[in-house]
Amino acid sequence: MSDRLWTSESVTEGHPDKMADQVSDAVLDEILKNDPDARVAVETLLTTGAAIVAGEVTTRAYVDMADVVRKTLEAIGYSESAHGFAGGTCGVLLAIQEQSRDIALGVDDGGAGDQGMMFGYATDETEQMMPSPILYAHHLTKALADVRKSGVLPWLRPDGKSQVSVRYHGDQPVHIDTVVIACHHSPDVDCATIRSEVMESVVLPTLPAHLVDETTEYLINRTGRFEIGGPQADTGLTGRKIIVDTYGGLARHGGGCFSGKDPSKVDRSAAYMARHMAKNIVAAGAAKRCEIQISYCIGHAQPVSLVVETFGTGRVDDGEITRVLRETFDLSPRGIVEYLDLRRPIYLKTASYGHFGRSDPDFTWERTHRAADLQSALGL
Repeated sequence: MSDRLWTSESVTEGHPDKMADQVSDAVLDEILKNDPDARVAVETLLTTGAAIVAGEVTTRAYVDMADVVRKTLEAIGYSESAHGFAGGTCGVLLAIQEQSRDIALGVDDGGAGDQGMMFGYATDETEQMMPSPILYAHHLTKALADVRKSGVLPWLRPDGKSQVSVRYHGDQPVHIDTVVIACHHSPDVDCATIRSEVMESVVLPTLPAHLVDETTEYLINRTGRFEIGGPQADTGLTGRKIIVDTYGGLARHGGGCFSGKDPSKVDRSAAYMARHMAKNIVAAGAAKRCEIQISYCIGHAQPVSLVVETFGTGRVDDGEITRVLRETFDLSPRGIVEYLDLRRPIYLKTASYGHFGRSDPDFTWERTHRAADLQSALGL
């Protein structure tokens, strides 16, 4: 078996694109609190001093969206103008209209609201059934946020990125070759302090010791300074971190983003369902790796295709797994929403550090309670 490297990145909740995702999902959550049947598709753009929220909303509820936007940005950590952006004082522009009646015709009858394909993936290489590079990249960015919020590293500011390059021997991760960290910081800290304290408080406590050694390379704030961050440094836009949201590039992606979309949108709900099925296949011992593609047609309730790929690791033929999944799960948009209990205000917390591989009980798509059913149906 040959060795190969795979690299994945993550970004902190204070990264402009992730800020935009969180604003969109915060608006969605606030609407779902008051109207679980609402149709929501909103996107956010953030730039210096301004937040623009646009999209389609059909609801019986009233929501003070501007207030939701401001509170979300402040909770992320942008509460002072000294950070280059302040949620309490930035301009907020809303451009909201109702969902197209033509699209509603298909959704009202339980059909999909659009065509498209969605992917789900799982692997047995980690306890979370996630690829190692994206899992460890998320752990690093989450650790950056934790030490900032707790005051352990008071000079940290909200923006930041991580990147992890993992060496695989065959399908198994054997070594972390390179770790990249870029962290937003106050002007009164020097580069040497940044690098030493991030290593001590973030990197070393976070990465698995068995995968790092003296040959692992650590690249922290390689430009030397990262004082200007957030929307002041880079425009943020909903849906620009879809690979960060999913599997770090180690599985295919249909192209649709998740944030800002209510669960009637198959871009979100079917991707969650595909992950759920893939994870239960791996948990059942039917395969070591599993990728699932589902595709839909607008106005059509059942998927037009379902494809399983186990990359040669399956104990059962991929076609047989496909047949059993179709017989076991209701893959209509309405069936997925009901099965995963998705009409709840749970989406803001999905919008940073990945939608998959997390143990939050609200992430119903991460449960593996159907593994035994699949074992029985597959004769394992």
